[in-house]
Amino acid sequence: MKKSARALAALLVSGLALTGCSSGGSGGGASGDAAAPAASALDQASGVTTVEFWHSMTGKNAETLTSLVSAFNSAHQGKIEVKPVFQGSYDDLIAKYKASVQQKATPALVQVYDIGTRFMIDSRQTVPAQAFADRDGYPLDDLQPNIRNYYSVDGKLASMPFNSSVPLLYLNDDAFREAGLDPAKPPATLAELGDLAKRLTKKDGSGQTVRYGFGAAVYGWFVEELLAESGSLYCDNGNGRTGKAAKAGFDTAKGAEVVQWWADLIKGGYAANTGRQTTDAQAAFKAGTVAMHLESTGVLRGYTEAAKFTVGTAPFPKTATGDQGGPVIGGASLWVSGPGHSDAQQRASWEFEKFLASPEQQAAWHVGTGYFPVNTKALDVAADKQWVAQYPQFQTAIDQLAATKPTPATAGCLLGVMPQARKGVETAIEQTVSGSKTAQQALADAAKELQPAIDGYNSSVG
Repeated sequence: MKKSARALAALLVSGLALTGCSSGGSGGGASGDAAAPAASALDQASGVTTVEFWHSMTGKNAETLTSLVSAFNSAHQGKIEVKPVFQGSYDDLIAKYKASVQQKATPALVQVYDIGTRFMIDSRQTVPAQAFADRDGYPLDDLQPNIRNYYSVDGKLASMPFNSSVPLLYLNDDAFREAGLDPAKPPATLAELGDLAKRLTKKDGSGQTVRYGFGAAVYGWFVEELLAESGSLYCDNGNGRTGKAAKAGFDTAKGAEVVQWWADLIKGGYAANTGRQTTDAQAAFKAGTVAMHLESTGVLRGYTEAAKFTVGTAPFPKTATGDQGGPVIGGASLWVSGPGHSDAQQRASWEFEKFLASPEQQAAWHVGTGYFPVNTKALDVAADKQWVAQYPQFQTAIDQLAATKPTPATAGCLLGVMPQARKGVETAIEQTVSGSKTAQQALADAAKELQPAIDGYNSSVG
């Protein structure tokens, strides 16, 4: 994220305070009191109903999105026109959205990243997807259960999932074979991964490391994933699902175990320390200087096309044998704006959401971008089957998510200042690596420093 976590947290708090929003309900009310307009709203509208759609897609993702928008507009010519507007990074977009709320000029439809979910619910500016689904009798069962789980609060769907990703363990299969290891037998736990990292680390004749056994960006998301894999909650109140999260939970013995494991591998010379920039860690893996690597499904296609070695994939590791958790999805979802928008605009936005969530369009999105299809039936579409056959490494993600039981732990934490929490954990990792603090102390300090931001946010939204 480009903005500082503290600045972004302050931004979100001030945005809600200035708009005088209140969440209500035990969990912030995913369904709230907003009503969804009926389909007749479009029939009663005169002329073409325009939907301004803010998004953060770039490159191939943007090209694929544009083609989907064009297909939808063609099918609704003379009735609905969706106008996509790029608003920069996810952080940039949510900052602009906050300003648009203050100016009472929100877009009709907006794409918001996963960790912006709590803020969007608390903003009280949207009509929940559940309200539309209930009015239409629209079935939500086709949505992948764990993806649906993330965007649901109190059992109700707050927004429509769109671009979802799943974390994986990436392998340099050639490096495995060179070290006399079988890439078909990847590490299943952190202990196993650490052991293999030592065996996969390679030095030249002068003692310089030419390949590290393991490497990943210093990214707080990975700690969230590992805690979820262990079945642990990242924040209280059911990970913010039964009530607003009021306290971080990453400063536990399990959290310290994860961070210390990571730091010990780096300090032992078996893991590369490429810093917080994910692009640097990705470059190291593609260059072959890292044999095992944590990343999302979103980079799979790029890895297979760029690497000069055979890229393998494995499920995200468990913290220990017997862990009953699983991965938390990433990505973003779509939110329909309510206040300031006509019933026709709200309805048109929902029709576009349904279109994007259909099996055929999710298959096209999956094939075009590599994002995980949110509709389970997309995987049965011929084009999607052909894509998975071309990139069999993706089957790991399919199997991993299918095997994951939706629970509060695997739903992920809904925290109003989640970006700041993530940065705090990253600082804790760096402090543990440098030796300035133990993992337990670093995480305890991060949680303590985060508490005023959590209290301030929750106070601002009631």
